[in-house]
Amino acid sequence: MEHLIKRRTLVQAGIAALVMGQARAQPVFRLGLTPVFLDNDAVVIDGLRRVLSRGMGREIELVQRRTYQEITGLLLERGVDAAWLCGYPFLQHADLLDLVAVPVWRGGPRYQSYLIVAAEDPAAGLADLRGGTHAFSDPDSNSGYLVTATDLRRMGERAETFFSRSIFTFGHRNVVRAVADGLVRSGSVDGYVWEALAEIEPDLTARTQVIARSEWLGFPPVCARRDSVGAEPVQGLQRALMGLEATEEGRRALASLQLDGFQRATPDLFDGIADRMRDLEE
Repeated sequence: MEHLIKRRTLVQAGIAALVMGQARAQPVFRLGLTPVFLDNDAVVIDGLRRVLSRGMGREIELVQRRTYQEITGLLLERGVDAAWLCGYPFLQHADLLDLVAVPVWRGGPRYQSYLIVAAEDPAAGLADLRGGTHAFSDPDSNSGYLVTATDLRRMGERAETFFSRSIFTFGHRNVVRAVADGLVRSGSVDGYVWEALAEIEPDLTARTQVIARSEWLGFPPVCARRDSVGAEPVQGLQRALMGLEATEEGRRALASLQLDGFQRATPDLFDGIADRMRDLEE
């Protein structure tokens, strides 16, 4: 019996070594990340990298940049193999990009944009913020810019003249901090990020309040170039993302991101964002 146990252990070790050797032999897969989630948490990022690397059977390099434009540019120029973007830049380049997977949050692949002010602010909606200062996340962010910009356009206003001053913080968490610390009166923020922060940094979100929520819109997707989405490396990423729920390590990674999982999606998931893009162009 002892002999059989030793033999089984050696076989398992050999299989593990073979898998690791194959992973090292494969080209490194580069996955771009934007401030679409809690990007300041190194533990969360490394956990995601490790579990996806194991699921794909190859090393993964997570490439982070400050802006959506930088990551989108890298994806279009093949500087990364896939990227976790936002519905807005995906639609801006829908002729060149395709969907790999979309996160599932609180039972569905959708989220909302939140309009926030300080906890003690008497404002009840966007109209009450005229003449104040405002924090956007990124000019290519749906929840952190497009929603508020189109809400203003539908009111016959423009952000440039409605607010006395507006800034881009290049991070949803930074928007919450700017409002909580009184650097600006109001902010446009990803509702998923605000809700996640309410769990892990409740003292921060407690200093803000949500005064408006958008309609439910397509959650920021993982995308790849259309001419490579069918290739094995990207297909391997899709399988790894879809399979996160099946392993303990994957479930821990999802829990750290406060997500239920990932699913396939079609572009019509982002029709609401497309409608807002058209409104902004008019």
